[in-house]
Amino acid sequence: MRNGAQLPLEHCPYCEVTKPLLNRVADLFTNNYNGLRSRHWWAYQCASCGGVVLTVMPGNQRGTAEEITEMWPKAKAVADELPERAREYLKQAIGSRSAPSGAVMLAASAVDAMLKDKGYKAGSLNSRIEEAAKAHVITAEMAAWAHEIRLDANDQRHADEAAPMATAEDADRVIQFAEALGQFLYVLPGLVKRGRKQPVQSASAPAKPVASAAS
Repeated sequence: MRNGAQLPLEHCPYCEVTKPLLNRVADLFTNNYNGLRSRHWWAYQCASCGGVVLTVMPGNQRGTAEEITEMWPKAKAVADELPERAREYLKQAIGSRSAPSGAVMLAASAVDAMLKDKGYKAGSLNSRIEEAAKAHVITAEMAAWAHEIRLDANDQRHADEAAPMATAEDADRVIQFAEALGQFLYVLPGLVKRGRKQPVQSASAPAKPVASAAS
């Protein structure tokens, strides 16, 4: 990603609004004492929430467009390891925090999509959660949390007049669970699988003999 008058992020890292208008509001050029490491620091402000994103790029001439090497805070990203449908639901939930009821339903759909991807397709979300817990695919604590998410989503989906409207905090909590479930079911198992494929050098392995010059 290159710097410019605007920063082209998919979501604001603060308010999570989709396609935010992030205008450059400040820039600074710095050098270390021997001039061997010069950097551009550019600040961009979100027009929706006012949050400021700081970027840094290498360079030796102020104002030139260059590749961004670091960014703070980092925009929230959905793990690539999640199945496509669950990943898309979760992306939309993150981008819908300004509409909490919709975000709650989308995040619950991401949870449902992950359980279906694991083979739990029959019945309702309630039964899928129970079956996954019985099979120890998820822990009992995760199942209890999943049921809370399911009920929250049902309140919004069915427009329950006795239930309060969802808040941004409700949306954050449901999104957090969907992210945690994705980590538990997909990201961590993938990490373990890749780690076990790495060759292990035994410290007790005998050293290979060195051929003598006479031979």
